Formats: sequence, C-alpha cells, structure tokens
Amino acid sequence: MRVDAGIIGGSGFYEFFELENKEEKAIETPFGTVNVILGTLKEKKIAFVSRHGKGHKLPPHRVNYRANAFVFFKLGARYVIATNAVGSLRKDIPPGSLVIPDQVIDFTKSRVYTFFDGDFEIVFPDGRKKCGVVHTDVTEPYCNNLRKKILKAAEQIGIKVHDGGTYVCTEGPRFETPAEIRFFAMIGGDLVGMTGVPEVFLFKELEICYATICIVTNYAAGLQDRVSHEEVLKLFDRVRPKVIELIKKTIELL
Repeated sequence: MRVDAGIIGGSGFYEFFELENKEEKAIETPFGTVNVILGTLKEKKIAFVSRHGKGHKLPPHRVNYRANAFVFFKLGARYVIATNAVGSLRKDIPPGSLVIPDQVIDFTKSRVYTFFDGDFEIVFPDGRKKCGVVHTDVTEPYCNNLRKKILKAAEQIGIKVHDGGTYVCTEGPRFETPAEIRFFAMIGGDLVGMTGVPEVFLFKELEICYATICIVTNYAAGLQDRVSHEEVLKLFDRVRPKVIELIKKTIELL
C-alpha cells in the first residue's frame, strides 16, 4: 500500500473528515505500531496520523516521533504536511495567525532525535542505503518546495499566512516561563511549541518533503496574563476550518 502524501494532526486536530473511502489501520514499524487513517482526497491517496493519539493521550515528550515518521516512509509518502499549535513571541503575530516556519531552534532535552543510532539501516526506493553514523544537513530543515506549495495555496484561496519564521521547540509538557520567552525572543525565535522536534529532523533523515502549518493560539508567557491548554484548543476550534481548506488546496497543488 502506497500513498501520495501524509498529514500529521497536532493539538486540536485529531481527525480529517474530508478523506473519502476512509479506513483505519494499525501499521507496524521498527519503532512501534501507528494508527493510520487512509483515504483519498483530490484523487490522491492520503495517510493521516494524529500526533497525540485520539483524545490527546500522549504529551509532547512521550510522542513516538520515530514511529510516526517512519510509517510515512513505509507507505511511500513523498510529502508530509503537519500542523502545530504554537505560542507567539511577537506582538505582530497575534493569536489566530497561520505561520509557515522555515527555521527551528531545539530546546528539548530527553527525546530520541535520530534513526541513525549506529545500528539501524534505511533502504530507499532507489536502492540507496543509509546506516551507521549519519550526519544530516539541516541547513533547510523544512522542505522549501512544500512550503512554496502551501504559500501558493494560501494565496489562491485568499488565506493570509506568514511566510517564514523560527520555531523554538521546548520539552513540555509545562508552558514556558516569561524569562525563557524573553530569552527565546532575544535569540531570534518567533514561535514556541513542544512538538516540532525531533519530528522535522526525522523527516529530513528519511528524505521526505516535510513542512508545517503553525497555528498561533496564544501569546507566550509574559506577553499575556496566563496560558492554558483549554485556551489553545478553543482558538484552534475557530481556526480549524481555515487550516483544513489550506491543506486541501495544498494537496491539490502537489
């Protein structure tokens, strides 16, 4: 079974009802089993994975990022579009904004960051193999080709998005302190979230074209009085239809 593209749904995005001929399968990977919803959209075969599982069961530091990424490799996906709920470090990127980041800063602490731990071997469709110690170039962490497709889709359907931005990934599950947020802003961060890493780097290792749509759900700590997960989900509910339309149009353009 092969698919044309994949979708990873983050916080507040646990289903993708627009898929036709849907079926749910538990697919085995070397890193664990992943529940995948398979279907069609715009005559393309699509695989959807909920990053946190149904009902948001997994906190950011316990997500099986390697299994989630590898299942798309196993299914032959050339493109993967993700969503991330994020906080804004900038007053000119208010809640409700959509940002297509182009850089990332990693402040996570305890996650498994690579497939290449010295033993694992990846065999690509063209017969190439990667194994042992592999140092992956991440000058361009997000696939610029897919980023351009998302930006073009937004333009065609009249949705405003921010082109570029630096995503700062923290360990979670707690929110950040105001002092941390001030520091992240000083070093060039624009957005803060808990799930962008190692996901972005794993797809880079797998040579799958990956990009994310960041949904700004709140200002980060210190830029507003308090931050709550309920607030995040409430705003995401309001923005979700726009995100779905953007994903659908992007897949049409692939």
